[in-house]
Amino acid sequence: MMEATLVYPHQLFSSHPALSRNRQVFIIEDPLFFLDHEFPLKFHKQKIVLHHLSINNYYNKLKKENYNVKVISYKSFIDKEFLKTFFIDNSINKIFYADLHDYELNKRLSQITKDLKIKSVVCQSPSFLLDNDQVEDDFKGKNKFMMAQFYQKQRKRFNILIDSNQKPIGGKWSFDAENRKRLPINLKIPPISPIINKVKLTNELKHLINLNFSSNPGKIDNFNYAVSHEQAKISFDHFLIERFKYFGDYEDAISINEPYIFHSLLTPALNIGLITPKQILNSTLEYSKEFNVPLNSLEGFIRQIIGWREFIRAVYHLRGSKQRTTNFWNFSKKIPNTFYNGSTGIIPVDNIIKNINKNGYAHHIERLMVLGNIMCLMRFDPNEVYKWFMEMFIDSYDWVMVPNVYGMSQFADGGIMSTKPYISGSNYILKMSNYKKEAWCELWDALYWRFIDDHRDFFNKNYRMKMMVTLYDKKEEKIKKNYVKLYNDI
Repeated sequence: MMEATLVYPHQLFSSHPALSRNRQVFIIEDPLFFLDHEFPLKFHKQKIVLHHLSINNYYNKLKKENYNVKVISYKSFIDKEFLKTFFIDNSINKIFYADLHDYELNKRLSQITKDLKIKSVVCQSPSFLLDNDQVEDDFKGKNKFMMAQFYQKQRKRFNILIDSNQKPIGGKWSFDAENRKRLPINLKIPPISPIINKVKLTNELKHLINLNFSSNPGKIDNFNYAVSHEQAKISFDHFLIERFKYFGDYEDAISINEPYIFHSLLTPALNIGLITPKQILNSTLEYSKEFNVPLNSLEGFIRQIIGWREFIRAVYHLRGSKQRTTNFWNFSKKIPNTFYNGSTGIIPVDNIIKNINKNGYAHHIERLMVLGNIMCLMRFDPNEVYKWFMEMFIDSYDWVMVPNVYGMSQFADGGIMSTKPYISGSNYILKMSNYKKEAWCELWDALYWRFIDDHRDFFNKNYRMKMMVTLYDKKEEKIKKNYVKLYNDI
């Protein structure tokens, strides 16, 4: 009989809690990360490249550290019984692994261990700062999940940016209102970390992508992400030195020509374990002690790490299964191919989609207030929206996308984690960007105001949105009729 450690593609930790040189280590290229028969998502080509290169580097790392390690290729999973058969053939009676933080992955593995009576030792994952018990305790008895309350507790829990009286440094818990400056015309944006440009795409890898993933979205020529622990650290250090200072001011800014602005681009590495939130937190705080970092940048970045990311994971853990079955608005439209190739005719949407095809990336405001916003206004089925976000981004994982899509951008869960849907007219896009007021604005506004009118009963009961119904009712009839015409012409 054999004991084994299982490592999955999103768990490539430098110090993996389940590793032991006394056990066989299997890196499992589960189909859920590549191409699954039951859930056939077509992931962005750069995500396939990321997993392929990072797994290869991790395998070589463990080999050098004298672990007995093998990679179980996704190609081996010819049917859903493969892993079960693999455990039987290798006489595995006990497995060790880090918490998976993935509902379907956990369900499948748990069923196999139950069927075969295999013992499981589940270690806390370094992917998150909180364990399951802490998450469950924080939200015990709550039907609504509020980020602001959770974030304040996190600041106190980790003793970050608070004074001796448990009050926030700077007088406010959040400087979100100071993260909304429009990008100045003459402000120079630093290039992303040049070290990562050393990543080489071999002809063999290009052939693999073309052979097995040719119909997946995206292009691989512009791949520029960390695929090792060393590269992840270099990339993060580069952010601290070159971009951190202005991160806070322009965190929510949208730019036609600058897809990255002052963002860190950490999530592709962070979400697969090449760098951990604990490492990021410690390095950020150390850097801020030595260098003068504006408080809105420091707090804004910390909020993403200890606040928003942990909050999303908590919602997924506690309500994700429920969220993914919800459709509050009862929308059923399919997403057309124009949203995959960037030919919708809505200029900001098309520009961002083309950048995503090129880079596998868009920052959070582009995702929420441009893409998610327009998809909600166009009344797409939330399952379609989930699928699109999973397929188009290099950093997409189930725990990320279920709360962000069903909860935040589509309000499909009816308000488990937000008090209102995140929708807007074109004015918000214009205010936060350097896009010009053109024909797309008229279409966007028609979608917005038709949405308000069609769901007026809901908005009249929402204290944050009730005013929109009043504003719509005050509009001239000819304007309302034009909204109807534009909406019907879509």
